[in-house]
Amino acid sequence: MWLQREITLPARPRGFHLITREVLAALPELRELEVGLLHLLVQHTSASLALNENASPDVRRDFETWFDQAVPERAPYWTHTLEGDDDMPAHVKAALIGPSLTLPVARGRPALGTWQGIYLCEHRDRGGERSVVATAWGSRSAAEAG
Repeated sequence: MWLQREITLPARPRGFHLITREVLAALPELRELEVGLLHLLVQHTSASLALNENASPDVRRDFETWFDQAVPERAPYWTHTLEGDDDMPAHVKAALIGPSLTLPVARGRPALGTWQGIYLCEHRDRGGERSVVATAWGSRSAAEAG
């Protein structure tokens, strides 16, 4: 089975946001896969995707704090500044984390660890809606294939 779908995520403020439930809700067909892969690509240059701790909101806040200090706004070396102080730092943060994830699928769900969740990493103050292209492929379970 092959499946590809664009998932539109609502605008969020700058930060690291868990989107695991939204992704799974948009892909009910994943439940048919016994084994496969799920690839996710955020189609923006100022947002990224990550896989990390899904329980403590402190982790997401700490990520944001670290990235804001490591890649500061209004640094004297930025030359791409026409779109605002947060634009070039957002591009750098997105490049560091990356635009995509490839996850194994087992028995109808992403085979994530106990404390792992999918993050949308929004690096702009007002990034707007974000589009994620989800591509899943794999073998259906015997019950679904029959």
